[in-house]
Amino acid sequence: MLQSGDLFKYLTAFPEPELRDEMLAHGKLISANKGDILIKEGQRLDFLPIVIRGKIRVYQENDDREILLYYVGRQETCVMSLSAAFLDYNSTANGMATEPTEILILPAYLISDWQLKYPSWNKYIVSTFKSRYDELLNAFGNVAFKPVSLRVKEYLVAQAKISNSKKIFLSHQTLANELGTTRVVISRILKEFENGKSLKLHRGYIELA
Repeated sequence: MLQSGDLFKYLTAFPEPELRDEMLAHGKLISANKGDILIKEGQRLDFLPIVIRGKIRVYQENDDREILLYYVGRQETCVMSLSAAFLDYNSTANGMATEPTEILILPAYLISDWQLKYPSWNKYIVSTFKSRYDELLNAFGNVAFKPVSLRVKEYLVAQAKISNSKKIFLSHQTLANELGTTRVVISRILKEFENGKSLKLHRGYIELA
């Protein structure tokens, strides 16, 4: 029997007791450390991961650049994995834990069956596709219509609000990966911001003015 307080909180979202029983019977609970690669691009997926606690970063790689697609947070699943499970094809993205993470692994062959049997599961899947579609559309709009300098500024301000601190601990390369650009471009933009007195660059972190 699976054991996790966070897992049982997640299961309360599904009112059908038969569905909860099936999740407990067929699911597997695994743990990942920060930096662990959980899904690799090109990997055949015969399972669906659901984050019970923690966070997964979903991204694609192209040469020396990474493109962030989205994050999978608590009680969420990965739409790329979901699509692969439905259509029986290989993953088109990588998934990496960004913090200690607990994941419920469900067999892919059950996903479509549950949609027909359980209304709450069907609603969960449809909601997942809708939220990820909105996120990807917003990300595309940012890349297509906003200059990189504005995206850098907005990202740093957002991170400062999340951490409630003007000190943002991340490398130039990490920031480049988050925004789908190169380290050289990020370093140039940050230096321009520093010259304009809007931030200070330190070893290992950025401090907003």
